[in-house]
Amino acid sequence: MIDHFKGKTAVLTGAGSGFGLECARIGARLGMNLVLVDVQQDALDKAAAEMQAAGAQVLARKVDVSSAEQMQALAAAVKERFGAPHFVFNNAGVGSGGLVWENSLADWQWVLGVNVWGVIHGVHLFTPMMLEAAKADPAYRGHIVNTASMAGLLTPPNMGVYNVTKHAVVSLTETLYQDLALVTDQISASVLCPYFVPTGINSSERNRPAHMADEKPTKSQLIGQAMTNKAVGSGKVSAADVAQKVFDAVQSGQFYIYSHPHALGNVQQRMEAIVMGKNPPDPFAARPEVGEQLRQALRAAD
Repeated sequence: MIDHFKGKTAVLTGAGSGFGLECARIGARLGMNLVLVDVQQDALDKAAAEMQAAGAQVLARKVDVSSAEQMQALAAAVKERFGAPHFVFNNAGVGSGGLVWENSLADWQWVLGVNVWGVIHGVHLFTPMMLEAAKADPAYRGHIVNTASMAGLLTPPNMGVYNVTKHAVVSLTETLYQDLALVTDQISASVLCPYFVPTGINSSERNRPAHMADEKPTKSQLIGQAMTNKAVGSGKVSAADVAQKVFDAVQSGQFYIYSHPHALGNVQQRMEAIVMGKNPPDPFAARPEVGEQLRQALRAAD
C-alpha cells in the first residue's frame, strides 16, 4: 500500500507519449520528482517542458531502453540526482504485426529489444537500488509497474512478435512480484495489460532503427496495421483513463491492471482450453465478421 506520492521520485520510460506521458502528468500534479525517458527527442523535450511548467523537478534523458549501456547511464544519473527512485514505470514499447514467419529477424530484434529487454534493464538496474533504500529506511515504499498488454494474456493472430514480447513481460512481472514478496514488504510490482487504447504505439514505425528504414512491409503486416489502426481509433478508453487506473492500482497494491475488463472473457476461454487440454479457441468467436475479413484479406491474390 502506498499512502502518498508527493516528493517521491518516479522513473517513466516511454514518457513522451501515451501511458508514460499521462502518468507523468498525474505525477506532476501529485508533486513528484520525474525522470522522463524516451527515444524521441522532440516528444521528450515537450513533455519535460510541460512537467517543469507544472512545478515538477525533472530529469529528462533520451535513451534507447534496449541498450544496456544507455540504461546503465540513466540509472547512474537518477541515483546522482534523486537517489533511489520510489516508482519505476517500465512503459516504453513498440508494436509490430504480420504473420509470424514473415517478420524479419530485424523486426524480432527491434521489438524484443524494446518490449522485453527494456523491461529487463529497468528491473535489473532499479530493483537493487530500491531494495537498498528500503533496507536503509523502514518508511521507504516502492513499486514497479511494467506495461504488457492483453496480448500478453491472449494470442491474437497476425501479431505474433508483439504477443511473444508481452507474454514475456507478464511472466517477468508475475515472477518479480513473487520474488519481491520473498525478500521485502516494502516494494511490490504490478503489470498493466491494456487493450486497444490510443497511445501512439500503432505508429511505432516513427521510431524504427535507421538500419530498418529500407525494409518493405509485407502484405500481412499492412493488413495488420490497418486493422490495428481501426481498433485503436475506435477506442473509447483514453490513455489518461488508464494512467489513473495505474496510480489507483499502485496505491491499493493491485497487481493486474486492465483497461478493458470485458476482454477477460477471452482470457478465461484460453485458460480453460489450457486446463482442459483443448485446442486454442477461436479468437474471433465474439466477432466472427472480423475473423472472416482477416481470412479473406490474407488469402486474396496479391
